[in-house]
Amino acid sequence: MTYDRLVCANCAAPVNEGRCPVCRANRERLQQEGPFNGLNPVALLALLAILVAALALLAHQTA
Repeated sequence: MTYDRLVCANCAAPVNEGRCPVCRANRERLQQEGPFNGLNPVALLALLAILVAALALLAHQTA
């Protein structure tokens, strides 16, 4: 999940604005997590399947 859609339970403001210490801490935590953290497992599996298919097509063309 991206932090631009989250609302802080402490101050009721969007987390990406960082109005309170809780917002700022959660914003920093979310920014430090990896780029694939926001994707659900189905999207990751679909991405992996596309990558495998592309590699198989590339291997077939070079052979």
